[in-house]
Amino acid sequence: MLKDTPTRYGTLTRLIHWTMAALVVLQFLKLGDRVNDGEHWIGQTIVPLHGSLGILLLALIVVRLVWGIKQSSLRPQYEGLQRILAKGGHGLLYLCMLLMPLSGMARPLGAGYGLKMFGTQLVEGNGEKTEWLLAFSQIHSPLSWLFVALAIGHIGAALYHHFVLKDGTLARMA
Repeated sequence: MLKDTPTRYGTLTRLIHWTMAALVVLQFLKLGDRVNDGEHWIGQTIVPLHGSLGILLLALIVVRLVWGIKQSSLRPQYEGLQRILAKGGHGLLYLCMLLMPLSGMARPLGAGYGLKMFGTQLVEGNGEKTEWLLAFSQIHSPLSWLFVALAIGHIGAALYHHFVLKDGTLARMA
């Protein structure tokens, strides 16, 4: 079933969720670039794809947001504190998922290099620095650590629902 229901997320929601999860894990491997100045397999194979994967994730995030809004009335509804925590946690995750690629793209654009995705030039560089873009790009690295913490919290909440509350939340997305 393509659409979500109160008892199960639909095929499209699950496909987008798990594709994004895999891509986010690859993006988090960029943090390994800080080890040994990136002189290892992660730094030489995954890191060169970091910007392109970020742009791909941005596109998926937009699709997921639009799809999620259209499906929201079909999804399980939580009450009280659980609703506040779920809405707040997901809101922060989505904010990070939007700001991460935008701040990442701001760096090459602000430096005047343009923007490439998988070797294809999307935006031509003009060679001129744009200070506000460079300033905005400075949130990228600190935001990545917040995003890691939020992702760990998201996984922890899913496992708590599965093993402690036994309410089927994780099974709906699996």
